[in-house]
Amino acid sequence: MIKDIDATDRRIIAELQRDARLTHQELSERVGLSPTPCARRVRILEEKGYITGYAALIDEGRMGFGFTVFVSVQLDRQVDDRLVSFEKAIAQFPEVVDCWLMTGNRDYLLRVAVSGLNEFERFLTGRLTKVSGVAALESSIPIRRVKGLQSRLI
Repeated sequence: MIKDIDATDRRIIAELQRDARLTHQELSERVGLSPTPCARRVRILEEKGYITGYAALIDEGRMGFGFTVFVSVQLDRQVDDRLVSFEKAIAQFPEVVDCWLMTGNRDYLLRVAVSGLNEFERFLTGRLTKVSGVAALESSIPIRRVKGLQSRLI
């Protein structure tokens, strides 16, 4: 268990995860503090790196990217320069919205958001397969999201 944050800090984090646009007044009311100590705690949580930033979550479907594909990538060699090279290439692809270095049979897991199967095919054959060091790819199309964007706090 993390020792330098307490139950109040955890409530603050949980409330900000639900709605990062809360005013300090609203947040303080939800966690049972007055605004000044609440704002001080938020600043400390940010400074210590527990809160790393704030972002607007978008509806990918409404933005025209409602087709998600998970792609497992196996590299030809798992050496530092190959990993760095692959990660630099992937960073340039706006279609790749998430990328994880993995254990197991594959080296990376990508989440690709595109408009449809045709765009995914163009991305796959025109860009991803051309990245140096890619030895094998396996694509999976999800049926529906069961749970998402919820961090474990307790």
